[in-house]
Amino acid sequence: MITENDINKGTSFEEYYKLSEQLAKEGKTTGENQSEALINYSKLNFSRMKRILKTAPISDLVTSTVDCLDDQLTWIVLTESWCGDAAQNLPIFAKIAEANPNIKLKILLRDENPELMDQYLTNGSKSIPKLICVDKDLNELGTWGPRPKVLQDRLYENKKNPTIEMAELKKEFQIWYTKDKGQTIQEEMILLLKAWTNKECLSI
Repeated sequence: MITENDINKGTSFEEYYKLSEQLAKEGKTTGENQSEALINYSKLNFSRMKRILKTAPISDLVTSTVDCLDDQLTWIVLTESWCGDAAQNLPIFAKIAEANPNIKLKILLRDENPELMDQYLTNGSKSIPKLICVDKDLNELGTWGPRPKVLQDRLYENKKNPTIEMAELKKEFQIWYTKDKGQTIQEEMILLLKAWTNKECLSI
């Protein structure tokens, strides 16, 4: 479960963005594994986040439901700078939280918080990003992750009946993200918020 200490340890998206920018400039990545591959992923992911912040519009769906969502919520997101899915989704979470002052976004690094990560595994895996939503009393309302449902379903389908190598599937996912421009995840989060808060005005 999420504690006050977890929230206090979390950084804002702006702080995480600055950290990612610094790491990209220094040729580093988050975590102890400073392999060339992960460093290159981190550089690429910073570029992705920078592009998404400029080009992915906040949807009318989000702005039209801001007044409805008046509960104070905190989104804790477990991530690492080398994670491609996180680079695509974190900027969208930040845009949603920026649009609604009742949503506080806090970011924690997965490998610095192993006990918390172990509570939020996906089919036994430490998949990230992982978002945990809690109310003002730290009651857990729900979770999301590690990627939009359409992509997660595609992954499960390919694991069950392999038709493509994982490396190619990841490329397919990145192409999908680029075309989608964050619209699917915004719709998905509104639907989840409706389920988590039981607010009928969060309708699509």
